[in-house]
Amino acid sequence: MAITSEQSQQHHEPENEASAFPGAAYAKAVLQPAYDNAKQHLLEPMLAIHKAHLIMLREQGLIRKGDAELTAKALLQLDTDKLRTGTYSGKFEDLFFEVEHLLLELSEEASGNLHLARSRNDMGIAIYRIVLREKLASAITEAQALHEALHSFAVRHAETIMIAHTHTQQAQPTTVGHYIAAVIDSLSRDLRRLKAAYEGCNHSSLGAAALTTSGFPISRERVAELLAFDGLIENSYDAVSGADYVGEAAAAVQLAAINLGRFAQELLLWCMQEFAIARVAAPYVQISSIMPQKRNPVSIEHVRSLLSSAAGDAQTVLTMIHNTPFGDIVDTEDDLQPYAWRSLGTLESVYRLLSKVIATLEINEEVLRQRAANSFATVTELADTLVREEGLSFRSSHSIVSKLVTSAVKRGAGVGDLNLVSLNEAAAAAGEHKPLKLSAESLRKALDPENFVRVRTLQGGPAPSELRRALEAQNSRQTELKRWLEDNDQKRKKSLKHLDIILNEWLAEASNPQ
Repeated sequence: MAITSEQSQQHHEPENEASAFPGAAYAKAVLQPAYDNAKQHLLEPMLAIHKAHLIMLREQGLIRKGDAELTAKALLQLDTDKLRTGTYSGKFEDLFFEVEHLLLELSEEASGNLHLARSRNDMGIAIYRIVLREKLASAITEAQALHEALHSFAVRHAETIMIAHTHTQQAQPTTVGHYIAAVIDSLSRDLRRLKAAYEGCNHSSLGAAALTTSGFPISRERVAELLAFDGLIENSYDAVSGADYVGEAAAAVQLAAINLGRFAQELLLWCMQEFAIARVAAPYVQISSIMPQKRNPVSIEHVRSLLSSAAGDAQTVLTMIHNTPFGDIVDTEDDLQPYAWRSLGTLESVYRLLSKVIATLEINEEVLRQRAANSFATVTELADTLVREEGLSFRSSHSIVSKLVTSAVKRGAGVGDLNLVSLNEAAAAAGEHKPLKLSAESLRKALDPENFVRVRTLQGGPAPSELRRALEAQNSRQTELKRWLEDNDQKRKKSLKHLDIILNEWLAEASNPQ
């Protein structure tokens, strides 16, 4: 069938769409979102890199003193507020070229050599690394706040008896503090991985240029120092090609979200009336539109949901890197980076929210104590007592106690109904020919949940004395991490201020020659 001229227009792009940059579809799908992200996240680090590169060029004698001063003036005069509120027009490919154009307008001849010995490639990676390290630092800060809230909570409940579960079934008595200390240890490992991601990220690609460095005698080390990087990505090809710095951050975020999500799920169970363990404070619950009695702990539901979102965005980062060529490529740049930022931002907000929920969470200590007292969860200690006082092997003791509990359950008896008579009957059924010598007091202590916890003083155990030691050790480790974080925050902030100080000193000297 012949195609009419009208149909032809419907199947082909208009003439200007086919010949003028940027195509409308390309601008809408790629360039506009990238521009919006850049003006929000990338503008400040971009300008910092311009300033650091300019300082290095002057120090290395690669740019005339007067040109350096004029370029410094242009950088300091740049209207960043206008850039941040601007909209994408298509006049420039992206924010980088728009900023370069504005600098050339302010000082064309002087700023013409600002791009000497560098490329969009090494600049882009450095910008992404600066942004990522800031977002990692923010997430670590909020994770530390959650660590502190959990630590205080664990200290308060170091002696609050509860039944721990394995395979979702009652297992042995422990304390709420011991359980929370386990959550803290998991969070501590997440913090360690986030710190490692920061350290892996905080290296400079600058000076790699396109991928082979430059024939000009620049100082890569000086630029890295000015921008508060810990060092260089030494190989210039790796500097513009490696994407594992953002992959490492994504992996750390994903695991942190998964770990914390498991705890959030248990908190939701604790809030059920059937469990009746925890009560979320009023600021963090919502009511029902129809059921007057409801106190829905939706803050914790949002924690769980948002953690899934963070894990999903982190997985997107890893998936977008997968099977890409090892080189400078857009897959690891503007399209990918926002997923890493969003995953960290979500994790940070969850840490902040959960800190407040934990700080105000109420625990029903009496319900927990009664459940432990009325449970068979203590009978491991009875088996241990038979080993100590009767000289039996643990396997024999285990068999006796197993038969004791099985018989009691069949009779509908509880742990409080166990006595020396039923214990000896169980021992006989297990093949013991001599009556046990165990005293009634030893039996009582063996079945007491508080005694169960108190005697477990081994390192990492739930005994209050050991738990308090472990919590103090956790706190000490976090003090070191907090000091590291504060030092790095000061280093980054100082470096940004120092760039402007140097440029302003140049201009002051130029206006007041001696």
